[in-house]
Amino acid sequence: MFTRNVGIVDKILRITIGVVLILGALLGYGTWMWIGVIPLATALLGTCPLYTVLGIGTCPLERK
Repeated sequence: MFTRNVGIVDKILRITIGVVLILGALLGYGTWMWIGVIPLATALLGTCPLYTVLGIGTCPLERK
């Protein structure tokens, strides 16, 4: 459905940042930290809507 545009390194960084932010929210550092759901979701789905709009991609090109 969506074109994959998130590469491996980008995906690892998004998962790490997302988990850290969500843990911060769970520990009570602020409700704004729930924004960590966004990078976590984009990493797990492998696509970033903002990358699509801007025409950016960190995923290697598939060669045929």
